[in-house]
Amino acid sequence: MNQDAQRILTETLREALPGAAVGQALEQISFNPDGRLVVVAAGKAAWEMARAAVERIARPIAAGVVVTKYDHARGPLDCLEIFEAGHPVPDENSYRATARALEAVSGLTEKDSVLFLLSGGGSALFEQPLIPPEEMADVTRQLLACGANIVEMNTLRKRLSAVKGGRFAQRCAPAHVYTVVLSDIIGDPLDMIASGPAYPDASTCAQAKEIVARYGLRLSDKAQALIAQETPKALENVTTFVTGSVKQLCRTAERVCRELGYEPVTLTASLSCEAREAGAFLAAIARDHQEDGKSLAYLAGGETVVHLTGKGLGGRNQEIALGAAAGIAGCKDTCVFSFGSDGSDGPTDAAGGYVDGDTARRLAEAGYDLHKTLADNDAYHALKAVDGLIMTGPTGTNVNDLSVVLIKR
Repeated sequence: MNQDAQRILTETLREALPGAAVGQALEQISFNPDGRLVVVAAGKAAWEMARAAVERIARPIAAGVVVTKYDHARGPLDCLEIFEAGHPVPDENSYRATARALEAVSGLTEKDSVLFLLSGGGSALFEQPLIPPEEMADVTRQLLACGANIVEMNTLRKRLSAVKGGRFAQRCAPAHVYTVVLSDIIGDPLDMIASGPAYPDASTCAQAKEIVARYGLRLSDKAQALIAQETPKALENVTTFVTGSVKQLCRTAERVCRELGYEPVTLTASLSCEAREAGAFLAAIARDHQEDGKSLAYLAGGETVVHLTGKGLGGRNQEIALGAAAGIAGCKDTCVFSFGSDGSDGPTDAAGGYVDGDTARRLAEAGYDLHKTLADNDAYHALKAVDGLIMTGPTGTNVNDLSVVLIKR
């Protein structure tokens, strides 16, 4: 079971790498030969996307900036400046990198072009706050702690930023911006991926105010005033290409499962709920199909949330796995695993977690109470104790999460 899970994970991630997708987008772009070309890449997959662009662009690149998560850059790229910065909370390197990107696109003319390579994680990595940085970091932490989903988080963050919600594209004008997007949000809402630096904002001030009220967020008077200001609703200098999404992740997983002898069923590519509840749901499906007499695989792509109730360490995919452990306890040749395609799950070095019918027993022997561990959000240490962590390291891509149930007969 573990070997099957490893193959599904490995091949799914391999086909989700951004190189080919960036190449396909570049085939559709004609940069003005009389102007300068500036490349800006932001997000967890920024380095891989930038490398693909550098390898495929024949003309000179005048300047460029790449900003990605710590330990996600893999060496120099032509004339591009490489920055690593904080995620999921922006830090000083996020602000330095974004300032350099804004310098690179300043003073451009209508003959010039900007290739903007965008992937998930850009909300934290690509940032120039309109409030003090320490308050921006505090707002991000509040949103993470209260269980706000990515769309809610970005609705607020784009209003507190000088580059989000279409404002980066405004700073590039009159140059034309060609945006290539690797989507990490369900439904590929272009104004929400990395908070939409180069896309008109569809969210409203009323929605932003309602989110603040719903979660009881603590905001300064200046932040409250910014929440009340509308963002750009139209941009004339942008062309956008979407290159990958969680649906692709599910399609690849289906193919690999068939090759391994499983009958795959994709439950959804829009999973969005509490992580531990998703785990319990997947476990219930596994129990319901124990007697079907054939090998089955149930797939769910999307992005769950974790409501922090404790002080432990973990991430949403680890909580999905741990949340399934009790439900599949004692089930023969059955496992549940879940992973983030970027290779990092929450503030940990794990991509996700793996449990099988024997995990609950082993956790109990190791002294872990499943209910208390989940309440303390300490999935990382519990799974580590039973060799249940999925470790991939940075993958170079970011197209959301995949959860899998395997029943082998």
